[in-house]
Amino acid sequence: MNDKLLTTPFTARSTAEEVIDGVDLTGRRAVVTGGASGIGAETVRALARAGAEVVIATRRPESAEPLVRELSAVRGAGPVRAAALDLSDPASVDAFVRAWDGPLHILVANAGIMALPTRTLTPAGWEAQLATNHLGHFALATGLHPALRAAGGARLVVVSSGAHRTAPFDFEDPHFERRAYDPWVAYGQSKTAGVLLTVGARRWAADGITANAVMPGFILTRLQRHLDDATMRAFGVMDEEGNLTPPPFYKSPAQGAATSVLLAASPLLDGVTGLYFEDNQEARVVRGDEGRPGGVAAHALDPAAADRLWEYASATLRATA
Repeated sequence: MNDKLLTTPFTARSTAEEVIDGVDLTGRRAVVTGGASGIGAETVRALARAGAEVVIATRRPESAEPLVRELSAVRGAGPVRAAALDLSDPASVDAFVRAWDGPLHILVANAGIMALPTRTLTPAGWEAQLATNHLGHFALATGLHPALRAAGGARLVVVSSGAHRTAPFDFEDPHFERRAYDPWVAYGQSKTAGVLLTVGARRWAADGITANAVMPGFILTRLQRHLDDATMRAFGVMDEEGNLTPPPFYKSPAQGAATSVLLAASPLLDGVTGLYFEDNQEARVVRGDEGRPGGVAAHALDPAAADRLWEYASATLRATA
C-alpha cells in the first residue's frame, strides 16, 4: 500500500525467458505446482533453462513426462523431474513434504481450478476450489518451511487472479455451507486467500523467505476447462462455431508466466515481500467495485485478515491430521 510502487523494465508482453535472461540458477532447487501445462510449464522451462533443478508437482506425473524429456535435451538446463501431488488431498501433500530432502529455494504455487459449476467437496469436506487453490498450497508451504528456511533466501510465489477483487474471504462460511454457492465467488475467495498467504508469510522474513502474489493476465489454458461454451462466448474468446478467438489483450502462456518467473528468480526482487504484481510491476490498490481493470483489492493485503486466515488454515489442517 505504498504510495510509490515497485517497477521493473519489463512489460505486459515480456516473456518468462526475457525476464530471466542472464540469471544463473545453477544450484537452486524449485518446485512448481501444476507445472505440466500452461503457464506452469512455461515457468518450469524458464527456471530449468536458467540452471535450476525443478520438480514438477502434479496430480498426474505422467502428464509431465513430455516436458521432462524436452528439457533433458536442453544443454545447460537443470535436472527436471515430476512428482505426485494432489493439493486437495492432505495425505498427498503430507507425502510430498515427507519425501522432500534438502533446501528449497523457490516454491511456485501455480496449480489451480476455476469456476466449478456446482459446489464440490473434497473427502475432507472442503469446498474444492478453496481446497486446491489455497488450503493445499498453505499445507505445502508450511510443510516445506524448514526446507525454505534452509535455503537461506528462498522465495514463495503464489499465482492469484484479478477475480480476487470480487470476493473477500468469508470466515463465517468459507465452504458455502449456508450461503448459496456461486462458482465465481468461490474462485475469487480462493484467490484472495492466496494473496493473504503471501501477506501472512511476513512471519518468515527472519528466515530469509520472501513471498509475493501474481496476477498472470488473461491466457487460454486448461484452467478454463470447467467453463461451458456459452460462458466462453460471453468472455469473447469463442465464436459461434466453437473456435477459440482470444482478444488482442490476451497473453501467450510464456507471457503469462513472466511475472511468476520475475518474482521467483530475478535479482530485481531481492528482499521484496508481501506484494501483488501484474504485468511485471507492483499493482496499485483498488476498491473491489472499481471499474478499471487490474489492481489489488485492499481486502487481500489486510494483515489482520492474513493472520486470521493463517490461523484458520492451520486449524483446518490440524482437524484432518
